[in-house]
Amino acid sequence: MTDARLIETSDSAHAPRCRQVALDLARRLPAALVAAKDLAASLMHGVHGRRRAGVGETFWQFRHFTSGEAAQTIDWRRSARGDGLFVREREWEAAHTLWLWMDLSPSMGFVSDLAREPKVDRALSLGLAAADLLVRGGERVGLLGLSRAFATRDIVDRLGEVLAVETGRAVEHAELPPAVALGARNRAILIGDFLIEPELFAERLSTIAARGASGHLVMIADPVEETFPFAGHVELVDSDSPATLRLGRAESWRADYEQRLARHRAEIFDISRAHGFSVLVHRTDRPASEALIALRARLEEGGATGGRA
Repeated sequence: MTDARLIETSDSAHAPRCRQVALDLARRLPAALVAAKDLAASLMHGVHGRRRAGVGETFWQFRHFTSGEAAQTIDWRRSARGDGLFVREREWEAAHTLWLWMDLSPSMGFVSDLAREPKVDRALSLGLAAADLLVRGGERVGLLGLSRAFATRDIVDRLGEVLAVETGRAVEHAELPPAVALGARNRAILIGDFLIEPELFAERLSTIAARGASGHLVMIADPVEETFPFAGHVELVDSDSPATLRLGRAESWRADYEQRLARHRAEIFDISRAHGFSVLVHRTDRPASEALIALRARLEEGGATGGRA
């Protein structure tokens, strides 16, 4: 017979673990910055996107006039050459601003023998490498809720400085991105394991997308989290709470676990698509370059799709 026991430990016992997670995260950050630069460099050739002009040069592009905008923004000369009204913008005004969030919560520190690195290391290197490629393509990138957007070529180091302060705080980081409503010219890249209640995720994503922003989710998973390869008596420790679950005949839980995981992911996918976000699932036993290539393709397409890398 299968048995299970949920054991609650005290919050005071959980606190030292949170402090240790913060210290480990701060120690891993420098290596993550190096990995991000190497990863971006490996994909540098073939990057597409808008390129900024040098100092003293100006490029213009036109878009259709939107109801409610000031009439003085209309370019009457261009409008006279075709149907409808057009607004002229400098290239830098037309560029998107992308906001990056990487899950630093305790569950992201998980790593199994089957993985190449912890989930948080993969999230940091992938997110910062994406920032590097985006800035080189003419976009501005910032950390959601932590920094302003930058368009500097040393974007990895700049964001790394902000993250160094954040990871140095001996606090438990949230499993959800900050509740920041982004405008229509903004996109968000959210990278984490998203092992959270779908209702909470839906509420937060609704806030982020409330003003017309769209974006992309990268769901990071350790291979063990997908396959549940446990057997016999197993003790599972929740890194995000003081709870511990003891299982007897753990292998008998595998089918139910896989079904529950599939339902959870389906809900996350549906919520994301409903708000204009694509979803990409990436396992830490795969090369980080696979996820970066897939993410870059979604950024260039701008569509809300799902997939695995």
